[in-house]
Amino acid sequence: MAKRQMTIPVILVTALFFLWGFAHNLNPILIPHLKKACQLSDFQSAFIDSAFFIAYFAVALPAGYFMKRFGYKQGIVFGLLLFAVGAFLFFPAANTREYGFFLGALFVIASGLTFLETAANPYINALGNPETATQRLNLAQSFNGLAATLAPFIGGQFILSGKTLSAEDQVSMSATDLAAYLQSEADAVKMPYMVIGVIVLLVAILVSRTSLPEINEEMQVDNGSAGGKSLWQNSNFLFGVIALFLYVGAQVGVVSFFIRFSEQVAGVQEKAAANMLSVALLGFMLGRFVGTFLMRYVTPARMLAIFALLNVVFTLISAGVEGTFAVYAMVGVTFLMSIMFPTIFSLAIGGLGKNTKQGSSILIMAIVGGAIVPLAMGRLSDWFSMQSAYGVPAVCFAVVLLFALRNINSKVTQIAVVP
Repeated sequence: MAKRQMTIPVILVTALFFLWGFAHNLNPILIPHLKKACQLSDFQSAFIDSAFFIAYFAVALPAGYFMKRFGYKQGIVFGLLLFAVGAFLFFPAANTREYGFFLGALFVIASGLTFLETAANPYINALGNPETATQRLNLAQSFNGLAATLAPFIGGQFILSGKTLSAEDQVSMSATDLAAYLQSEADAVKMPYMVIGVIVLLVAILVSRTSLPEINEEMQVDNGSAGGKSLWQNSNFLFGVIALFLYVGAQVGVVSFFIRFSEQVAGVQEKAAANMLSVALLGFMLGRFVGTFLMRYVTPARMLAIFALLNVVFTLISAGVEGTFAVYAMVGVTFLMSIMFPTIFSLAIGGLGKNTKQGSSILIMAIVGGAIVPLAMGRLSDWFSMQSAYGVPAVCFAVVLLFALRNINSKVTQIAVVP
């Protein structure tokens, strides 16, 4: 393809990074919102994350088989269609105000995103000069970070009402007035998700009508660096899987309960808390650039150890003090999480040789931690307080710290480029 012919395909595939980043980062808005609309406990509201990340775990292998059979382009189109269908399902879900219906819609959305994330990286690499593939991928990932910053702000403006009724308020209302209030809260998600569905559907049509190259994958040469050692005998790899599982769970839990945490600890209203979350996620995006720059001078394992140690300290502070200082500490946690996924991934995958591809798949499946850890936080919040629940991420970051210390003498000098 000529350079001019590459422009539209690159724009379309880059848009995928923005779309799934936006969908992911609406969940922290949905958690407090559906908690009100469907009258949920914190534990029940955490199933929003579970519906998302269980879909990744369940659909990853079928998505790979689909693309092997029909090609990456058809996989992208099918993923976008699933994404759109899931978004449109929010309309009947809001009408019924059934929480299970919302979870089903989110599972369908996440299933579509699984297809997109499986295909997007190889496509970006294929669309242009191989020498600039890393540059294109980093550019695409920056749009993912932009989406993470914008989603809580936009979602907070168009979904959150800013009105939360106490238990006493609800008891004092008539059944008719309470039902009308709850229905109005549920209805608030209709228009935003209808707009998302239409946009995603238009992107699917554009992709289907655009000429995209198919990728001819060849067998990789086995360098034998793993020495025939089984993955299950590689203690560093297994430790990496555990660290990644807990890290993803901590990241999802920290972000998803940020608004509820800010309300309980500092009395921040939900719209203001959503804006603070946007600032925190902007810090997450900036942390990627800062961390990558610092790795010119500090090895990845040492940098991971420093960031993990600071995160243990910051999360314990957030769990132990009151007021806005606790919220600011949590903003710092978000910044420090930025380098963790790719660094853990690289340190765990290093030296696997012929087992690298299988190891990569297992590590990607470890993101199911995002479905488990928030449930533990939600249960602790119901039993004690939201603030006490933030002790769970502190434990997760402590495990990441131990993994980093184990790899402090690792020869890995660059982090892997992963979503």
